[in-house]
Amino acid sequence: MPKDLLDLDATPERLRALADAGVLPPAAMERALHLSVASPPRTEWRSFLSTTLMALGTLLVLSGVIYFFAYNWAALHRFGKLGLIAAALVGTAVGAWRLGEGLAGQLSLLASAVLVGALLAVYGQAYQTGADPYELFVGWAVLILPWVLLARFAPLWLFLVLLVNTGIVLFWVQVLDGDEDTAAWLAVVLGLLNGFAWATYEHFANAGLSWLQGRWVPRGLAVMTVAPLMAAAVAFIVAPSEVGPGAGVALLLVLGSLAAEYALHRHLRGELFLLTLGVLSAMTLATTFVGRLLIVDANVDEFSLFILPFVVIGEVALAVWWLRNEARATGAAEEA
Repeated sequence: MPKDLLDLDATPERLRALADAGVLPPAAMERALHLSVASPPRTEWRSFLSTTLMALGTLLVLSGVIYFFAYNWAALHRFGKLGLIAAALVGTAVGAWRLGEGLAGQLSLLASAVLVGALLAVYGQAYQTGADPYELFVGWAVLILPWVLLARFAPLWLFLVLLVNTGIVLFWVQVLDGDEDTAAWLAVVLGLLNGFAWATYEHFANAGLSWLQGRWVPRGLAVMTVAPLMAAAVAFIVAPSEVGPGAGVALLLVLGSLAAEYALHRHLRGELFLLTLGVLSAMTLATTFVGRLLIVDANVDEFSLFILPFVVIGEVALAVWWLRNEARATGAAEEA
């Protein structure tokens, strides 16, 4: 949801805007600027380090489990492999139940969700079920879905989206025998799926769910939405006659994402990451179009090597100027 004016970060730009508007007295300006750039207190550093090290430790333990089985695969009996992973899975699940809804319990549940995939992979290798890899990821996503629904942990939702993305890509390659002619439609499917997940996150965050107020997950979903669409859109600009209609649809969806990113930036009173993502997308499309005009249409290969760097420099300068104005506008117009 849009932030309350008093909840906005006290950045130097916003403080200067308040001073220019006469809201902040000159006598308090120096003290306010000092506080806005001051280092966090010791308690916040301790909380940050505790959270970061706990998450890093979880990831290292999970990677250690994978490397352990990779190194000792031949030495372990199939029952030993399955038993060890099952014991770890039960242990992390019980730990999540006992630790509750705190960060430790949520990370323990995330570890359980990862170990479900390890158990499926070891079972498939030990008994040679003949299942396609996409079935592993789809089954993995289905099995952890109840945990994801109950956990109220945004990174676990992001993990589920990644599993579904991987399953779709593998299904397209292994079952549909996808080729370059239909790759654009795969990009469209991934863009729509990730865009739906992104929009859903923003909707429920706007509804006030406390565990969805962090911004790094929706930013990751935004990147996952734009990236495949941009690949297809660039191909459409370079060679529209050689790619299917899916690439044209991807280009339209990219343009729609630009509007969505700007609207969210204004709605949240300052979401410069999404605005920067939109600017990078627009710069990529514009540079590709200019390059196509010079290299393909005008057939001036050597001259294009001289022109394109100046085009990129001009785009960067214009983007920086516009982003600064937007940052100033969201800090000034909405706070004054």
